[in-house]
Amino acid sequence: MLILGLDPGLGTTGWGLIRADGNRLSHVANGQIRTDASMPLPRRLALLHGAIVEVIRGHQPQGAAVEEVLGNSNAQSTLKLGQARGMALLAAAQAELVVGEYHPSIVKKAVVGTGGAAKEQVQAMVARLLPGVKLTGADAADALAVAITHAHHLASAKAMLRRAG
Repeated sequence: MLILGLDPGLGTTGWGLIRADGNRLSHVANGQIRTDASMPLPRRLALLHGAIVEVIRGHQPQGAAVEEVLGNSNAQSTLKLGQARGMALLAAAQAELVVGEYHPSIVKKAVVGTGGAAKEQVQAMVARLLPGVKLTGADAADALAVAITHAHHLASAKAMLRRAG
């Protein structure tokens, strides 16, 4: 199964594609989508949406996962992050992908083993879990971590269904 992970941000949205075959994971592609802060917000959101749509069209994933918004003290920043996340969810929904949504602490726990892991620890574990990966940046590493989290959750759900059946 090909899984698209998205780490939304208005300035930079990371994306990462992995292939999950049972418990085996492999890197397919990753990148970052950047928008120009001098552009009007609606234009930035449209560019972000269009770029995610192109990633989906180009790779044809069977599933997607998007990181949830972690609120901070700046309400405007949180709102803009939420709008960028909305573009990611919309693009995935338009492609009729089932989307998993994960809180940042769940992603860190799934990849590193602790919900309070630093970005550097996430990047190091992504590199370890996906040998040979060449990361295009921290946001792409986070997106791959989201995809890995989704793959783990899907594998666990399948295993539980087999045991129950």
